[in-house]
Amino acid sequence: MNRRRIAILVVLVALGIAAFATSGFGLFKARDDGALALNGNVDIREVDLGFRVNGRIASIAVEEGAKVKQGQLLATLDAATLDSRIAQADARVSQAEAQLAKLRNGNRAQDIAQARARVAAAAAVAQDADRDYARRQPLVEPGAISRDIWEQTVASRDKARADLQQVQQALSLLNAGSRKEDIDAAAADVRSAIAARQGAATDLGDARLLASTDGTVVTRAREPGAIVQPGETVLTLAILRPLRVRAYVAESDLSRIGPGMEVVVTADGNPKRYKGTIGYISPRAEFTPKTVETENLRTDLVYQLRIIVNDPDDALRQGQPVSVSVPGARPKHKD
Repeated sequence: MNRRRIAILVVLVALGIAAFATSGFGLFKARDDGALALNGNVDIREVDLGFRVNGRIASIAVEEGAKVKQGQLLATLDAATLDSRIAQADARVSQAEAQLAKLRNGNRAQDIAQARARVAAAAAVAQDADRDYARRQPLVEPGAISRDIWEQTVASRDKARADLQQVQQALSLLNAGSRKEDIDAAAADVRSAIAARQGAATDLGDARLLASTDGTVVTRAREPGAIVQPGETVLTLAILRPLRVRAYVAESDLSRIGPGMEVVVTADGNPKRYKGTIGYISPRAEFTPKTVETENLRTDLVYQLRIIVNDPDDALRQGQPVSVSVPGARPKHKD
């Protein structure tokens, strides 16, 4: 009798386990609280910092692991050569501006007075030459003067008239002042000199390496005294904020989520539950593994999504694996 009771009890227990495992032999569905669990990693976001100009590193103010603020001075180059370029550029600007001022101000009164005096002197010489010409002309035919003297008289008159015309034109140029084209060319020369000076000043500013954003120095690639080329990495900075998590959702669960949904991010060994928001869902599907794209593995099709963590702290490290829960995920479609 006891054996029969034990046998009945065993059968009842077995039926209960089977009913639980099969949701009441298919008559009842398991309760779904709607949460969706995903796995991912904290994004590794780094920026390589370097000088835009070449030179010798004079100083590096930070060590690996140092936390820096945007705009903080991190390193400098020896600026002796750049300072010399600035001085040369300043002198070139002064020279160009002086030339432009000279052209715009016109000729000095003393220069014009000298030109007028030369005109008066040339006019007097021309008058004397004209008088000699008029006096000797009647004497040529009678033979009172030689042919050589007459030819010298004519040549002297012509030269005096040409000299007078030359100094008159010179006086006219002084009175007219500089040509507009010359002034425009001088103004362009000033602008060119100023632009060269600004370029030298930009290069001098680029001899100071500043933090592009808040972050942590993860690599100090060069040391003071090293000669670096433009763009060569000197420091590598890890970008701390915003903190992003990269996760993947299966194709079958893609319809359950959308941008803007709130999520909860947790990490192994860390009791804190971080709040986040789905910010981006990739429009491209990826196969896992990527090298297998057969039709019978469509269940392995996944979509990448990016999550913005709203309340990060130093306990979340870049590259760290995390778990993501989407409490408000839409119900999964049942076939």
